[in-house]
Amino acid sequence: MPLARSLAATALLLWALPLAAQEGPFGAGWRLQPEASTLQFSSIKNQAIIETSSFASLAGEIAPDGTARLTVLLDSVDTEADLRNVRMRFLFFETFLHPEATITARIDPAQLADLAERRRKTITLPFQLDLHGVTRQESASLSLTLIEEDLIAVSSAAPVMLKVEDYGLAEGLRKLEEAASVSIVPSTTVSFDLLFRSIGTGAPTPPQQVTAPASAALETAGAFSTEACLGRFEILSRSGNIHFHSGSARLSADSAPLLQEVVDIITRCPELRVEVAGHTDSVGSRQANQRLSERRAAAVVQFLSERGIAAGRLRAIGFGEDRPLADNGSEEGRRSNRRIEFAAAD
Repeated sequence: MPLARSLAATALLLWALPLAAQEGPFGAGWRLQPEASTLQFSSIKNQAIIETSSFASLAGEIAPDGTARLTVLLDSVDTEADLRNVRMRFLFFETFLHPEATITARIDPAQLADLAERRRKTITLPFQLDLHGVTRQESASLSLTLIEEDLIAVSSAAPVMLKVEDYGLAEGLRKLEEAASVSIVPSTTVSFDLLFRSIGTGAPTPPQQVTAPASAALETAGAFSTEACLGRFEILSRSGNIHFHSGSARLSADSAPLLQEVVDIITRCPELRVEVAGHTDSVGSRQANQRLSERRAAAVVQFLSERGIAAGRLRAIGFGEDRPLADNGSEEGRRSNRRIEFAAAD
């Protein structure tokens, strides 16, 4: 939700860049100045609390032909709280599957024709937002200010509104609500203030790359504290992205992206031994479910061991159907109960 709106805002900014005066409206192109640009989204919790978050890593350009593209590194989401960032990445945006959001647009040179004379104007621009595997057409109102001949500011003239359900993020929102014990309005508003500079003439410049998240958001390199490790284990346990073939302990290929993230986190928690716990729903006999949960936990331990985690740091345990999170009377409840959890081992 917040994410979707942020992206929309970004797209708008990109389009406004080519307004500066050059050979033609776009000249050799324009490039985002990320250190001087911001992209924010707001969410409403418990019907009263407004929280504003941002993305630390952005990259954008407008090509000489007027094609604009903005890339947002979703791992760089910054809520100003470490574990909130982790929840947004793993539970909401599922960045291990969808690491980036992109905004693209085609700028009409006629909209920029009088900017050099007026210096400031507001325009409405359509854009395409690619987020969480979904592509949609949106539009936004932009305020463009020509600061210098080679420098233009693009800001949101009005908040850009995006709906969670439009981008397949409703399930992620539900996981966020459960993890934080709050209710969240299923839509968001995005605002932005972007600065673009003319690329100018001369030798071609390489495409702009987004900044690595470790240097942009709150999470830094190196070992985590015990508290940070335990918080991450709890969040990973809620992701629901570890899957097995029906009735078996064979991991599905689509489990690998999340499990590779688990490898990285456990590596950065060197002081802890980790318990990998398997849980099932109540379909079938209790004995069969107990065995299945043990085998599935063992399969995850094997995956982690094969990717460098010392076997002595891992313990597999199965709880069968004994610790349900939800009512087994519904398919949704059973799906919640079929899970792998991570915790510090005794």
